[in-house]
Amino acid sequence: MTRPLEGLRVLDLTRVLAGPYCTMILADLGAEVVKIERPRGGDNARENGPFWEGAGGARLSSYFASLNRGKRSMTLDLANPAGKDLFLRLVRRADVVVENFRAGTMRRWGLDYPVLAGVNPRIIYAACSGFGQDGAYAHRPAYDVIVQAMAGTISINGTPEGGPTRVGFSIGDIGAGLFMTIAILAALHERDRSGRGQWIDVSMLDCQVALLENAFARYFASGQVPEPIGSRHPVRTPFQTFPTRDGFIAVAVGTERQWQALCGVIGRDDLVRDPRFVTNADRTRHHQELEPILATIFRGETTDVWVSRLLAAGVPAGPVRRIDQVAGDPHLAERGMWATVVHPGIGPVRLVNHPVRYGRSRAGPAGPAPALGEHTVETLRSWLGLDDRSIAELRERGAI
Repeated sequence: MTRPLEGLRVLDLTRVLAGPYCTMILADLGAEVVKIERPRGGDNARENGPFWEGAGGARLSSYFASLNRGKRSMTLDLANPAGKDLFLRLVRRADVVVENFRAGTMRRWGLDYPVLAGVNPRIIYAACSGFGQDGAYAHRPAYDVIVQAMAGTISINGTPEGGPTRVGFSIGDIGAGLFMTIAILAALHERDRSGRGQWIDVSMLDCQVALLENAFARYFASGQVPEPIGSRHPVRTPFQTFPTRDGFIAVAVGTERQWQALCGVIGRDDLVRDPRFVTNADRTRHHQELEPILATIFRGETTDVWVSRLLAAGVPAGPVRRIDQVAGDPHLAERGMWATVVHPGIGPVRLVNHPVRYGRSRAGPAGPAPALGEHTVETLRSWLGLDDRSIAELRERGAI
């Protein structure tokens, strides 16, 4: 089975998370992704732990291995005149260039979109930054926690008594990476009609605000500022987690029929007739009275017992699980959500697989994450047809 993006060539100047997440998806889908790294040190993420340890002192960053599987690494100094010229030669053979430097960096190097489009009018140039290429914040540095804070994500996460709480994974970076992937694929589709490439400006802050659409929709409609409400849903009740005898359970009542079924399972049909809880709007308005009642009941049995009873009655429910429990889930194993790739010097390592399955194509890690500069010579030969002498001259000039 072929991969959907086979034949697509991507020059990947990104590092750490937002950009590499995007190009990881492209590589999983079959694109040839050449990761351009600094000759000395490469992507900073190579030093992010924890590490897999191998024979002879070999070690592999789990952070880097997950995000850069199936890519090729080429070292190239873009500040070196010979390196800049070499990059432009590679651009002529590429379909997509992706970068996530701070706004203006590529312009200062003389490698911004107008320059690249001048050598390849079909190039898709995707730039991801914290705040976009223009605007008052454009030149500020950004990390995930800054974006979560400035977008409002942290202000609505957690509990009222717990203070602002960061979402437990880098949704600011990953959200931007997903939007950038969508944008690149859309631009490639448009190029099939127009024959021309284009520039894509992706802001982590913009993307985070887009993911918060419901919080803003509620604010625009009501004028009420959303606040942190723990696991509870702002407009559906009960739609949250509750403690059980041995852990926690998530319950999601989306219809009145499900509410009635829930009351039957817990032996409290009287709650259906209680004027405080008759409709979803009533239950949401009186959630502070309903929650203690349900919490006391759910503490009386184990999570597995409650999940079994509720699902049998048609009420959506699931256990609140730790990461190790999810990693051992037989359903996810059957769905192929765990991938194993073999890294030289380390051996087999386990990664999260690509989540989308196709009827006629395949997707997922095409190989391990590359060693720094592992594919420099191979790329120069296959993309540009350079011979050993030309490559040696580039090394002598410090371009690679």
